[in-house]
Amino acid sequence: MAIPHASNETSYLLPPNKEDWEGHGIPDFVYGQEELMMEGVQWPRGALSLLNTPPLSHFDSALCSAWRQRMELGLFRYPLGALPTQTLPGTVGFVAQLNVERGVQRRRPQNIKSVRQEFDPEQFNFNQIRPGEVLFRLHRKRDCLGTVQQEDILVVINVSPLEWGHVLLVPEPARGLPQRLLPGALRAGVEAVLLSSHPGFRVGFNSLGGLASVNHLHLHGYYLAHRLPVEGAPSEPLDPRGRLHVLQALPAPGFLFYTSRPGPDLEALVSRVCRATDYLTDCDIAHNLFVTRGAPPGKTSSSSALSGVRVILWPRKPSFGIKEGEAFNVALCELAGHLPVKTAQDFSSLTEAAALALIRECLLPPARAEDVRAALVALIGQEEQ
Repeated sequence: MAIPHASNETSYLLPPNKEDWEGHGIPDFVYGQEELMMEGVQWPRGALSLLNTPPLSHFDSALCSAWRQRMELGLFRYPLGALPTQTLPGTVGFVAQLNVERGVQRRRPQNIKSVRQEFDPEQFNFNQIRPGEVLFRLHRKRDCLGTVQQEDILVVINVSPLEWGHVLLVPEPARGLPQRLLPGALRAGVEAVLLSSHPGFRVGFNSLGGLASVNHLHLHGYYLAHRLPVEGAPSEPLDPRGRLHVLQALPAPGFLFYTSRPGPDLEALVSRVCRATDYLTDCDIAHNLFVTRGAPPGKTSSSSALSGVRVILWPRKPSFGIKEGEAFNVALCELAGHLPVKTAQDFSSLTEAAALALIRECLLPPARAEDVRAALVALIGQEEQ
């Protein structure tokens, strides 16, 4: 999936000589609130790819040109071409992709025993990556008085990519933060989605026990040129002010947070979501989170307009390590309806019913799920009126 070189993006490319990479420095991608696109990004009627999305935003062009160069330089564990893709027959709309290399060559998960586990500098962490793996640093301008100063976030290639443009958003790696969601990291993730003019650029987070393989704070971002069920799934309000909703539709029930405006509304969403994930972490409840453009809460459908940002949160049973023998492992993208499948046999035989069965195995028991729901509703209800 080649992206044409753009002359104004050369600052995000590595020097031609490998010996110069160490001293290259990390370029800044500087942006302001005016570049956050809340409106005008929609799915076209025909098939979509990165080549026919007019036009690529400055963020997309910077990320894709730098990511492609790293692929050409061999900095990934495997080359990534066009992945075999199918929409599974049925009512959900699962998007299944065959990605054999990721299943075989990805880094083995660390030995995680608790959602609250502390950072261990002796384990692999993002202070150990090669200089060429960093694409740029996200740096948000302070736009006006009262705007929260966003910490700098490194945008790093995922060397075992799920899809085109798969990156990690890593807040200040030298701080040694454990894999616990913080407001600055989530804000950067939401704003990255809004910096992209591609409707299929999504961001997500896996907690420890939610299949995070590295205990060093990071989010995932990647392009997928397909609609996903969670973008327009209908929801019901759980609080009278519309701050928290529940998605009951398949692939999995989850909590929905939504905003259609940058500034204070986005800040309120970030604060609200992180209060919920703090509660889950403190209770040692694993969770996954997915950020996507989507429809407002209510009686929507899969074809609804993308009028804002949806953040979906799924509390779940803890799962430590990778389950061998399953068609896929359930984490942030699978709960959203994107299924990276490990083997050709599973890809050809996978059904909607089988996918749903794997996902249901990872959900909280009904009584525990109801307790969490009541706790989150109470937590959101404590906000200042």
